[in-house]
Formats: sequence, C-alpha cells, structure tokens
Amino acid sequence: MLDLETEKQIFAAGHKLIGGVDEAGRGPLAGPVVAACVVIGPDFKIDDEDLKLVADSKKLSAKRREKLFGVIKNKALAVEIGVVNNKVIDKINILQSAFLAMRQALDRLALQPDYVLVDGNLKIPQLKQKQSAIIDGDAKVFTIAAASIIAKVSRDWLMLEADKKYPEYEFARHKGYGTKRHLEKIKEFGPCPLHRLSFAPFAVKKDKNKKNAS
Repeated sequence: MLDLETEKQIFAAGHKLIGGVDEAGRGPLAGPVVAACVVIGPDFKIDDEDLKLVADSKKLSAKRREKLFGVIKNKALAVEIGVVNNKVIDKINILQSAFLAMRQALDRLALQPDYVLVDGNLKIPQLKQKQSAIIDGDAKVFTIAAASIIAKVSRDWLMLEADKKYPEYEFARHKGYGTKRHLEKIKEFGPCPLHRLSFAPFAVKKDKNKKNAS
C-alpha cells in the first residue's frame, strides 16, 4: 500500500495543496496522450479501503482502475485531465506533447496546487508552481499513482470511442499500442486519421519512400 510520506513532507514545509501528475499514452501508435492531475490538501487521508488499492495503473486490472477512478474523483479536492491528439504529437513530438497535456490538466483545475509532483525524471517546463520529478513516481507516490489511474482510464475511454469510429483497427482491444494484431491491421488497412505518422512503422516507410524517390 502506498502512503502519503512524500506529500506529508511537502505539507510540513508549508505548502497548502499538492498536485500529483502523470500521463498515459506515450508509446501507442495511435490516439492521444492524456495527462491527469489529482489535487489533495493536508487533511487528506487514505481512510477508504479502495484508496488503499491505489497503485501504478499498469499494475491494476481495467475493472479495478475504473472503480478507483470514481473513488479518486470523489475523494480528491480537484481532478482534471489534458488531452493532446496525434496530429500535435506528430508536429511537436511525444515528449513535448506529454508536457503540454500536463500543463492543460493543471490549467483546467478549479483549485491550483502550490506544489506539483510529476512522474519521471523531467520537470514540466513553463510551470509556475514549485515541482519535483520523481522516477517511478507512479509506483512510489500516492498522488502520482492516483493521477496515473485517472489518465489511463480517461485515455482508454477515448480509445473505446475511437473503436466505434474505426472498428477495423480494433482499438478497444489494444488501445492503439503496437501489438501484433494492431500491426496486422495497419498492414491490411493502412493508417487511419488517428495514427501517429511520426512513429514507426509509418516514419520508417516515409524514409524508405524518400530514399526510393531520390
């Protein structure tokens, strides 16, 4: 079970509101990258049996993630997401798109944290709040783990909608990740408007076509 040790140290230093930030969808070949921010105050307690199950979203079943999604939204002071689509990802790259989604999530909050905890080894650029980047934060820090769940569930729901629009790619099954099945579908149908053309295998094909033309 995750505790609130990191958050307690920050509150003890005088900060009033902490926002945990994480993203989902850096690696897929299709769809958006989604970031989430979960805000708590010093009175927050892990006093719910469900909250004790909060962990890195990758270690939880889809059913458990969806249940925790509702619990986190009810218990946190504020929760928001940011969504950056595949067209922007192709234009500015996936890292900058992830940062953009994080800033969007923070900007949309009704309650602004005065300290931000972000998963990874890089701080969010152009952020006015104090922040710390924590490697494997989604497995170590409660608020970051909670944000990872919000981001993952939100993105999965978007990919379920994408599946309705482009059923031939079976997005509901793989959520846009480069599974064997997804690659087979790309080979069969080519890319759809949701695919990230700057990612392999699309970028590789472009390079080959350029070489063949020259």
